Amino acid sequence: MRRSGLASLIIFYYDFREDQKKSLRGLLSSVLVQLGHQSYSYCDILSKLRVEHDNGSNDPNDDALIHCLKRLLELPRQTPIFLVMDGLDECLNTPVLSSPREKVLMLLKDLIDSKLPNLRICVTSRPEIDIKAILEPLTFGSISLHDEHGQEEDIRSYIQSIVKMQQWSSEQKQLVIERLTERANGM
Repeated sequence: MRRSGLASLIIFYYDFREDQKKSLRGLLSSVLVQLGHQSYSYCDILSKLRVEHDNGSNDPNDDALIHCLKRLLELPRQTPIFLVMDGLDECLNTPVLSSPREKVLMLLKDLIDSKLPNLRICVTSRPEIDIKAILEPLTFGSISLHDEHGQEEDIRSYIQSIVKMQQWSSEQKQLVIERLTERANGM
């Protein structure tokens, strides 16, 4: 659908190893750039954002990026936009007021509450308490791999395939398989 221009696909993967992929700003920047590459109809709004910030000399703050994103998402007669956010649990969650993860969750809540007819959101995450508390009431559909018996079996099979190539005793291999499977916690 994306290749034929019938939809836009935006993918953002949170990664604790990359600073720009641990925050709301990283998400917003990536989403706006990806949207800009997929449709000329977004270019006017993105150009206006650039002009408003001294032709790119000054970085817009998060509020300006959010405002720009909402303007893009509210454009009339646009194709569906599929936003996939993978690994939300890897977004920084600090004990301070308004952590990066809390900001992302508030943006998601705001986007979902806006009921934008062309926006489809898919979020993947470990079942962290703060994430579940915000997203569960908002979800249309939810799948928990942590609750699936087959997930544990897939993990066990993968670990067995790797461990069997090692030069360890049978007892050592079995111990490694049991411990890694147990500690994988569905991931």
